[in-house]
Amino acid sequence: MKVAFLGTGLMGLPMAQRLLAADIQLVAYNRTPEKLAPLQAAGAEIATHPRHAISAAEYVILMLTNAPAIYNVLLSDTASQTLKGRTIIQMGTITPTESQEIRDTVVAGGGEYLEAPVLGSIPEAKAGKLSVMVGAEPEQYERHLKLLQNFGTEPLLIGPVGSAAALKLALNQLIASLTTSFALSLAFVQRQGVDVDVFMQILRDSPLYASTFDKKLQRMLDGNYADPNFPTKHLLKDTELFISEAKSRSLDVSSIKGVRQILQTAVKMSFADDDYSSLFSVIKEWGEAIGE
Repeated sequence: MKVAFLGTGLMGLPMAQRLLAADIQLVAYNRTPEKLAPLQAAGAEIATHPRHAISAAEYVILMLTNAPAIYNVLLSDTASQTLKGRTIIQMGTITPTESQEIRDTVVAGGGEYLEAPVLGSIPEAKAGKLSVMVGAEPEQYERHLKLLQNFGTEPLLIGPVGSAAALKLALNQLIASLTTSFALSLAFVQRQGVDVDVFMQILRDSPLYASTFDKKLQRMLDGNYADPNFPTKHLLKDTELFISEAKSRSLDVSSIKGVRQILQTAVKMSFADDDYSSLFSVIKEWGEAIGE
């Protein structure tokens, strides 16, 4: 087995390293070549063009930023000519519609396509404990299960292509909404003079608690958003994808639009590449700036 890994950013790098640790032959490509250095040092073959990576492997894993990046890297005029006989596994966050359109293009080029987006961040990627959601036919799922188990021990078949992409967007909408709601309550109790430790004690003992609150608490209190596991700009991108897809399904997206505005402001405040818990600073500082 030889795998081409396209996209070795924050999540792609540790995922690719998992394959190398499993003695799987790997050829890697990234639009920013400097990010390939750790993989090259670990024994991966480095491709200078995506078509070279695709043509050298049986399987192609995509961990790219968005659908336009997939079209640019995988489905360009030169790269798309190498798809025949290859299996494409799309693991990034895109909309169900985009995933289905990419599948149709891959299949028309003689390739096979399945989606397997993941829930989790860098620590889970390093440990091989990501939640892997698979959109594929049952036979495809069974045939590729062993490869996907390098990223998470129990990849789950969600349904056909599009269903796993939809579930991933639903979960990321929860990340954005839960974090924003927690940040607002935290800022509120601080302004009211309530002890944060007491607030957290009550919250932890209640059905309202989610573990992500404790994961983000210290970052918010310290205002330290460096070294992110998930940057603000990526959560904004996923939130916009969710809104677009939800609107196409005639859902009321008023609540998540407010979250999007906060994330947009965080990006404008130079938090784009910082941890998304930076939205706490927006909630505290933006209200002061406009006098609310």
